[in-house]
Amino acid sequence: MTTALFWFRRDLRLLDNPALHQALAQHQRVIPLYIHDPEAEAPWQPGGASCWWLHHSLAALQQELSRLGSGLILRRGDSLEVLQELINTSEASHIYWNRLYEPSLIARDKQLKTALQQQGLEVISHNAALLFEPWQVLKGDGQPYRVFTPFWRSCLRQGLPVQLSPAPTKMPALPRLSSLALADLALLPRLDWAKGFEQNWQPGEVGAHLALQNFIDLALEDYQHARDRPDLPGTSRLSPHLHFGEISPARLLHGLQTLPPRAGLLPHIESWQRELGWREFAHYLLFHFPDTPQHPFDPRFAHIRWEQDEQGLSSWQKGQTGIPIVDAGMRELWQTGFMHNRVRMIVASLLSKNLLIDWRQGAKWFWDTLLDADLAANTLGWQWTAGCGADAAPWFRIFNPVLQGQKFDPKGVYVRRWVPELAGLPDKYLHRPWELSSEQLQGYGLRLGENYPHPMVDLRHSRERALARFGTIKDLK
Repeated sequence: MTTALFWFRRDLRLLDNPALHQALAQHQRVIPLYIHDPEAEAPWQPGGASCWWLHHSLAALQQELSRLGSGLILRRGDSLEVLQELINTSEASHIYWNRLYEPSLIARDKQLKTALQQQGLEVISHNAALLFEPWQVLKGDGQPYRVFTPFWRSCLRQGLPVQLSPAPTKMPALPRLSSLALADLALLPRLDWAKGFEQNWQPGEVGAHLALQNFIDLALEDYQHARDRPDLPGTSRLSPHLHFGEISPARLLHGLQTLPPRAGLLPHIESWQRELGWREFAHYLLFHFPDTPQHPFDPRFAHIRWEQDEQGLSSWQKGQTGIPIVDAGMRELWQTGFMHNRVRMIVASLLSKNLLIDWRQGAKWFWDTLLDADLAANTLGWQWTAGCGADAAPWFRIFNPVLQGQKFDPKGVYVRRWVPELAGLPDKYLHRPWELSSEQLQGYGLRLGENYPHPMVDLRHSRERALARFGTIKDLK
């Protein structure tokens, strides 16, 4: 009887798991394993919100593997040491895993593969996270793309993959091996600040497929128009499921491909596929430009002088800026572990341009508080908004949060939900309450500086300051 280890990482699913599928096809005994080794991801160890999701996703995976007659070995510590101990105990001859693409994990996996092969093991890895390997999509001169549109066109020319490897219907029984209890991984926060997460999310593969079906049934047919509206349920909310590999991007495409034809649906499908393309582009850039989580893609931005404003950063983090849609977004993030993508751009623009606080400070906060905290996507989003990334917004584009709120939350549904202090204001002034007189505000039960803050920054003057500051680098090479 040949034995193989299958190492779950961020591929916490059974359907369309190519490495698991091959392991089960080639070996009589396959031992599923998860190793909690946050030190390997330094300096980007999982944040608090991500650890909450991981705990519940592992619980769901354990339950499903047990239902199929197997289980999940849980260990904590150095990955190589854990693997070597299990190899010796189980007499495994092969180890399978699906590839990860963050710089530190690429380096770790190369070292692991070399060490294990030197011990005589067969190491087999697959792509389960991306539509294309980052080295498969290159320009004619062999260099990586730096702009999204030609990158995505190249992907489309190659053809988007939709073929799925089937989920197992049964699994080999586990041999007697020691395993930690899930609680021993200590993933859950000590303080019960994540209660709002449970009310809004269902981690795990079943939850991922439910989210996909809900999106197809309820939001896809108006996606192109509603996706920018935080006041509407117009997006898929699949990003945490994708990050943890509870569903594959190919499965998402397959779900769209198998839909019965409906008039007018194609533009919405193409718009959503394009968003998957942006996810792909984020991982592509991180692979080819691994320094970008800490360094601007556009080197001119290394010369920007950022403000050291701890109070401003704290007010932004707490949703106490006095700018309604920004505060709504930051409070949504804290309470649910999520923020609508349009609002992510608005709050990032305020921090990096109106407040002139280093975009890396914002990326760090998102990293700890987002359930879908993904190094590639987080880096791309912050660099795009700050103006220093690939395919970025121009440095002189500064979101006006009042106009953004009026356009994308016109009836104030989103702001009223997350900033209830403002619920009584009329729509006309909801996104700019400071334009009302003190007497008018008191009539609505609002006292600026007491039960809701004054705006922490003058939007017009801070915009002019940002243009002047960023303008100092425009002629640099």
